[in-house]
Amino acid sequence: MLYWLMKHVFIGPLLKALWPTKVVGAENIPETGGAILAGNHLAVADSFFMPLRVKRKVTFPAKSEYFTEKGFKGLLKKWFFTGVGQFPIDRSGGNAAQAALDTATRLVREGHLLGIYPEGTRSPDGRLYKGKTGVARIALDSGGVVIPVVMIGTDKVNPIGSKMWWPRRLEIRFGKPLDFSRYEGLAGDRFIERSITDEIMYALMELSGQEYVDIYAAKAKELLAAEEAGIRPKVPSQLSAHDVARIPDTKVG
Repeated sequence: MLYWLMKHVFIGPLLKALWPTKVVGAENIPETGGAILAGNHLAVADSFFMPLRVKRKVTFPAKSEYFTEKGFKGLLKKWFFTGVGQFPIDRSGGNAAQAALDTATRLVREGHLLGIYPEGTRSPDGRLYKGKTGVARIALDSGGVVIPVVMIGTDKVNPIGSKMWWPRRLEIRFGKPLDFSRYEGLAGDRFIERSITDEIMYALMELSGQEYVDIYAAKAKELLAAEEAGIRPKVPSQLSAHDVARIPDTKVG
């Protein structure tokens, strides 16, 4: 109930009024059944604007810190994120992270629409980074199709480090569903999971036009922090959708 109140009464109408958004490819989202919306991640605002333009409820995994902060503010955060359909994921690894993946898989199997960011964290500079294979494991274990979705302009609305949201025109593009049923029964195969993840990231690159960087975003943040400290490491630049036909040795099919 809280999800729909937030979307249609308390927050949604204001966001729609202040941030007009062009939506392309919404017909690619199945009207029923479990599916995975795999998106690029430019800003916190992504998790607000994308679900607002999807008819069905979208459930996102969220970092566990949103649910564990102490005090009254922490209780409000936990209430809000739980109420809008998000569930905690421990990004430190181990059994907690696996439990979150199991929860995500169960939701898709039960017919829910799962939102996930394969990069694992926000892009530090607007480029698209290497995807983590959790999205592939969920797709294989659940049997759900993957719909690539890209947000364009949210990093200008909600720049990293800014507490203000600035008026901008946005665009959200939903790509054609990716069906990985041909790999049924191969969950746990690292080569297959990496190939599926790379195919998803390639689809996101094509859809967004972002430059692709073949390292994890978390590592890129470390390198950029070191560069700011004067160490000057080089973050490798890879390929963009405008100058290649495909990423060599990564696209499945």
